[in-house]
Amino acid sequence: MSVTLTDQDKLTLRTAAWGAVSLLSAAGAAGSPHKVATEGSIALTSATGLVGHVLTKAPRGVKYGKSVAALADQVLPALTEAMSLLRQQDPAEAGNFRRTVVVAIEAATRTQKGEPSPTLTEMARKITEALDAAQIPSGDPA
Repeated sequence: MSVTLTDQDKLTLRTAAWGAVSLLSAAGAAGSPHKVATEGSIALTSATGLVGHVLTKAPRGVKYGKSVAALADQVLPALTEAMSLLRQQDPAEAGNFRRTVVVAIEAATRTQKGEPSPTLTEMARKITEALDAAQIPSGDPA
């Protein structure tokens, strides 16, 4: 199946994935936000397939806002939108995108000594929830 992503689609995927890492970094600020960002970024740039090609670079010119709430207002809906648009074009790439973001979450949360903080854990839950909120197209058994 050939997937055609517009420049806007690519920006949505980048905003969603890289924004998720930014949200985790902001939530992990009590620990080491730089380690969270580094580990999450490595996971994104290690992706393969179409998703890997799109996520090789962070989005340019995105204004995330001045608070975690403003960042979440942009990123969480972008995660859901990214999953929806990929499911419509290629469900396998939607799965690839979801797994890539989940690996970034896992990589970022393992930077903490001991258990991740409750704040980091809750942000990871919100990100995963946004990934799973995409509507499944009718006729798709998934």
